[in-house]
Formats: sequence, C-alpha cells, structure tokens
Amino acid sequence: MFEIQPMNADDYRQRTRRSTLMIALIFLALAMALSTAAVTLFGEPGGDNLRFNIGGVFAAVLVMAALMRKLFWHQQWMAPAVYSWQLKRSLMSITNVMHHLKAAVEAGDPDAMKLLRFYHLGLSQMHQLDGNSSDDAQLHREMEQHQARMQALGIDIRQTRLDPAWLDALKRTPR
Repeated sequence: MFEIQPMNADDYRQRTRRSTLMIALIFLALAMALSTAAVTLFGEPGGDNLRFNIGGVFAAVLVMAALMRKLFWHQQWMAPAVYSWQLKRSLMSITNVMHHLKAAVEAGDPDAMKLLRFYHLGLSQMHQLDGNSSDDAQLHREMEQHQARMQALGIDIRQTRLDPAWLDALKRTPR
C-alpha cells in the first residue's frame, strides 16, 4: 500500500539531482573499468576492440541494475527518488483504468471516489515536486469539485493511501 508523504519540493529536487549524479558517476566508472578490463583480457594490441568496449558497457549496465535493486534502492540517499518512482507508478496504475474510474465516480461508488481523490492528491504532489505548474489550475478545479462532492456524501477527503483493493474492484467492474 503506497502512502503520500509530505515532502519539501526544493529538498526533493536537490536530493534527486545528487542521487542521479552519484548513479551516473558510478555507472561511468564501472563502464570504463569493465571496458578496460575486457580489452586488457581479451583484446588485441592495436586491433579492433570495439566489441570488448561495448561488452564492458553492457556488463556495467547489468551490474548497475543489480546494484540499484539490491543495494542502492534501500539507501537513505536514494529515498526521494524511490518515493517519486513509487508515486508515479501508483498514479500510472490509476491512469490505466481512468475511464472505468470516472464512470464509477459518476455512478457514486465511494471506493472509486476515494481512489480519484488519492489520484488528485498524488498528481498534485507530483506536479509540485517536479516543479510543473502548467496543469495546476485545471487540476485544482477538478480537485475542488470532487472534494465538495465527497464532503456532501460524507466521505473522508484525506485519502493519502492507495488501497490496492480499490483498483482490483474497479478492474472487476463490468465494462
């Protein structure tokens, strides 16, 4: 279950830039080291060693993927990037069923209304974190209208958790 966490946008951007730079530098060092090692071990002096260089870079990609999953993903310096990835993944899972979600909201389904509220809150935070204010006015109008409808029906508007059961129920709804 994903939960929206309060986060300072400036701090988020600074920390994600730093973690991106660290990952890029580690990848660059790995690619150079593995390419050099491949050419040294298997290459020919003065020969065409392009395939060994490419092989070293490919090996670096595989090593970086393993490092990301097994080591870096759980480090504190990666927390903002991991949070952002999880937020965007959660929003995409809702976007994939948006046509069903809007129909269920129109029909007055309380779980669908909660899901749409989570989507609005998550999307608003994503725009804030990414510094994207281009769609803010439209999003805020939709959020206010939906919030008012939820309040009129007595549904709690504090929907900061994505309950996977809401998505499952929506997917099972007859099309």
